[in-house]
Amino acid sequence: MKLMTKRLLLRSLTEADAEDVFAYSRGEQVGPNAGWKPHESLEETQEILRQVFLDREAVFGIVLRETGRVVGSIGLIPDPKRENGRVRMLGYALGQEHWGRGYMTEAARAVVACGFGPMALDLISAYCYPHNYRSRHVLEKLGFQFEGTLRLCEELYDGRVLSDDCYSLRRCDWRG
Repeated sequence: MKLMTKRLLLRSLTEADAEDVFAYSRGEQVGPNAGWKPHESLEETQEILRQVFLDREAVFGIVLRETGRVVGSIGLIPDPKRENGRVRMLGYALGQEHWGRGYMTEAARAVVACGFGPMALDLISAYCYPHNYRSRHVLEKLGFQFEGTLRLCEELYDGRVLSDDCYSLRRCDWRG
């Protein structure tokens, strides 16, 4: 599946994307804001691509149409906190040098529209750490509602335990 926006192409990631994914995944703030450690090698990225991204429905690389480079990832995956087959969780990461340009809001809008359109979901959830104001801003711009904070719910790769701010958007509230 491919999704097209004004500036972006959202498409399945392939093994050939490993160098681009490594380039944004090694950023000092990218992974930690999403709960994973910065990638340390191309080989690590290749393994994570195989385990997490390849051959997944509704998981996309974010490609800048202008350059053809993969600068991030986004997707709708099963929400481990909700036992409902018509719910998916929105997750995303974007290379730090592309922050503040509206790319993630543009990509997320397209993915949410796909979730409520062809995928016929009833609800899309999203979680971010309380300190991640950029992610919170993306969710609020798309109409996600704050549900509350799940305190001390996630142990990170470095042993820290963080809370999750919980958001959701119902199909009936989507104004895409």
